[in-house]
Amino acid sequence: MKILVTGGAGFIGSHIVEHFDKDGETEILVLDNLCTGNMRNLDPFNCTFIEGSVEDADLVMECCKGVDYVFHLAAMVSVPESMDNPSRCVSTNINGTLNVLKAAAHNGAKKVIFSSSCSVYGDPDVSPTPESTPTDPMSPYALSKLDGEYYMRMLSNVWGIECGVMRYFNVYGPRQNPKSQYAAAIPIFVTLALGGKDIQIYGDGSQSRDFVFVKDVVRANVYMMTHGPGPFNIGTGESITIQELAENIVRETGSDSKIINVAARAGEVLHSCADVSKINADGFKTNTALKDGLRDTIAFFKD
Repeated sequence: MKILVTGGAGFIGSHIVEHFDKDGETEILVLDNLCTGNMRNLDPFNCTFIEGSVEDADLVMECCKGVDYVFHLAAMVSVPESMDNPSRCVSTNINGTLNVLKAAAHNGAKKVIFSSSCSVYGDPDVSPTPESTPTDPMSPYALSKLDGEYYMRMLSNVWGIECGVMRYFNVYGPRQNPKSQYAAAIPIFVTLALGGKDIQIYGDGSQSRDFVFVKDVVRANVYMMTHGPGPFNIGTGESITIQELAENIVRETGSDSKIINVAARAGEVLHSCADVSKINADGFKTNTALKDGLRDTIAFFKD
């Protein structure tokens, strides 16, 4: 079997590479422009790396030759960055996705597995949020992911290729970058706690999120090779407040960091939690408790 992982040098992508490298029977091709990915993420694994962008249609066409499955993760992944540069978001996330879908179909790939986002729901009235909830994207990033879903559904029929769509909730785990100005909460909180520095929370910390461990997200990607088309929520079905999260991290790291509350950010979604009954009924469940995932993540950043 041969797979292509776009964005494979990134956080989630490199864990997909790791999974297939362990079986020793899969030929792995990675396409990444290293905008947010890092070659260090791939150093331990046996794969062929091509530096380039999914915006390069000719390159994507070449990369898809002989490929059985495409795991499409390459994207501008930051909501704030997409607000700052919406045209770049469109070019990468929409045009890039079209290039991947067309190239996969043209080269006879069996399936494209597409990483979407819970951000397509906007600020939903229902939590936990089922896939039937009306979509209401509130950023160019969210809109681009929803567009990607529509193109997967529309053009898979036209071009004759199967697709699988997953809406990730808040993914965390080893290799997540804490240094980006757009970094997620858990890697920031962990590195601050390990350094004994104050942890800053916007607002009173009552906002809640559904944090799903990256290894479970990898399992979901593998599951989608033979299931779908979705969309499926990928989360735990449980949420924790940001205040509780920070307190847990301080406790687990044995840190003396203080938790500081500052002014809330305008427009922030207050509560986000996946209704996972649809994918559970289909046969898939996440199996990593937050406390266990946090311990693995903390151990990684300690090293």
